[in-house]
Amino acid sequence: MEKTSNRTPTAGKVYLVGAGPGDPDLLTLKAAKLLQRADVIVHDGLVSRDILDLASPTARYISVAKKRSLHSVPQDQINNLLVSEAGKGRLVVRLKGGDPFIFGRGGEEADDCIAAGVAVEVVPGISAALGCAAQARMPLTHRDASSAVSFVAGQCKGLSDQNWSGLAGKGRTLVIYMGVANAEAIVEKLIADGAAPDLPVAVLENGTRSDFRALRTLLTDLGDMVRRENVRSPALLVVGEVARYGDAEDKFREFAKMAGVIA
Repeated sequence: MEKTSNRTPTAGKVYLVGAGPGDPDLLTLKAAKLLQRADVIVHDGLVSRDILDLASPTARYISVAKKRSLHSVPQDQINNLLVSEAGKGRLVVRLKGGDPFIFGRGGEEADDCIAAGVAVEVVPGISAALGCAAQARMPLTHRDASSAVSFVAGQCKGLSDQNWSGLAGKGRTLVIYMGVANAEAIVEKLIADGAAPDLPVAVLENGTRSDFRALRTLLTDLGDMVRRENVRSPALLVVGEVARYGDAEDKFREFAKMAGVIA
């Protein structure tokens, strides 16, 4: 249920701002303007240095970077930090990679600000899925391949208990965030939930950055390919026929040739 507050809003304000997938040129104009006005910038680890450098020289930076299975600052403390800084009359930019409401916990932060009587506004950003796919020229929907897209998180606890049935297959695209470390478990889950082992899958690594890679294989080979190619986060998995489009390197064919499976 949505949180509401009867308290009078403070003079400060929190902006939940999407920094996009990495390239500073993909920031919205509103995001760039807010960085210039911010008193405090509370930022994620995936926000690039080039983006942070666009901020006012007087702004105070607070990193709340998270790593897999290790949160440097627990989420409730981040929420309290936003409320506290805005309560002192400051303009606070909570800067998040991608979009604040796509696996960014922006909803939790907005709720706590509202409950505390702190004014809060959301500034959307280009999500990682859109930015990475665009760089690879890989359409997430296509009249001949896919009419639906689903986003899921691949590192959630209880992965095996989640129902992904029907999310990947004919006419559908499944985009998996934060799934590289769990690639083998994801393959097993998708196949168990009905996905074909020979379904195309792409890995989009370091999207919109200079070291971007787009790799393609078949679902059954995904875990092995991640190891062979030493794929590292940040990276997205795109599962579905759309993975055949665009500029991804066909690593399954390359591996099959080396293994002597095909000529």
